[in-house]
Amino acid sequence: MKENTQSITMSELKTLIQCNLNALWSKDNYLADTPEKRASMIPPLMVWGAPGLGKSTVVREITEELKIGFIDVRLAQREPVDMRGLPVPENDRVKWLVSSEWPRDPKSRGIIMFDELTAADRTLQVASYEFILDRRLGDLYKVPPGWYILAAGNRVEDKAVACAMSSALANRFLHVEVRAEAESFLQWATSHNIHPAVINFIRYRPERLFCQEKENLQRGWPSPRSWERVSTMLKISDHCQQPSILNNALPGLIGEGTAAEFQSFLQNRFFMIGNCDIRERLLSGEPIQPPERIDMKYACCGAISYHISMEPDPDKLKMMLESCLKFALKLSGDFSMMLITDVMNNLKKTGDLKLLLTHPLYAEWRTKFQKGKNGNS
Repeated sequence: MKENTQSITMSELKTLIQCNLNALWSKDNYLADTPEKRASMIPPLMVWGAPGLGKSTVVREITEELKIGFIDVRLAQREPVDMRGLPVPENDRVKWLVSSEWPRDPKSRGIIMFDELTAADRTLQVASYEFILDRRLGDLYKVPPGWYILAAGNRVEDKAVACAMSSALANRFLHVEVRAEAESFLQWATSHNIHPAVINFIRYRPERLFCQEKENLQRGWPSPRSWERVSTMLKISDHCQQPSILNNALPGLIGEGTAAEFQSFLQNRFFMIGNCDIRERLLSGEPIQPPERIDMKYACCGAISYHISMEPDPDKLKMMLESCLKFALKLSGDFSMMLITDVMNNLKKTGDLKLLLTHPLYAEWRTKFQKGKNGNS
């Protein structure tokens, strides 16, 4: 980490970007009395971090949530003329043609992101100076004031393609360094339909969210990005009913060591307690007893939440919620709160939250845990 670089989580990064956007678009004029002046006052952001943390994903999701423009510039894949413009002879003079990708509408809003900036060589970095600092390309082009400029890149110590940033360019940025943090990842994963086995493994072993030290960095290793891909492979395996494909897929995504630990977790996990299918138990009303092992508790809670989130039939959903609440009343406080919170978040997305909140057992559950009592573990 650079000595003068603040380390923040992904959630904190998202908040910082949103605050800068609000300042850029503010009608209060507390920074300046014109949009152009505000745009020149707010420093562009440089986001440092290891590969696979989801730096560009956070930025893209902000633009999707706000329904604003997003231009992703991979500077290492460009030529200097892409930044400065292309000279075209015209009679006795030269006419410069500027790339059509840059926004022209003066009232438009969005984010221009120079991703993988540190992978660009010095020539390209120099070509980007004026755009990043002055928000312009000579007299040819000006960035509309509603657009925010930021960049992202890997550090030299990440063993990725990374060039040292020149001091002239570095001085133009507000620098932050993002770190992998389980709580931020779990919040994101819960709202993005990540497979419950991944969510509950990271809850159980948060230190395995991101780990480069013992893994082969030329192949797979654990990172937020690779865990998202693990989720995809789990869904494919579930749909094809071919769990054996995971034996080959997981080491290539998260490395052999983490894959072995995760597969051990899967063997105890989420659809089976003893020889009984969790979904069948939820629908039958037959009691589900909390497992004694902590990893299996995480797995069981994740399975229950997952099946509830995937149930389209309202009548079956009601039966599953009743079984879920009965199970939650038997759990200790932390696990019970985790389960019901996950279920509530999933039901909010489907518009079925009222089915839970109006259930008589929910009132009993709420009373029990509001008083700080613990259930049986």
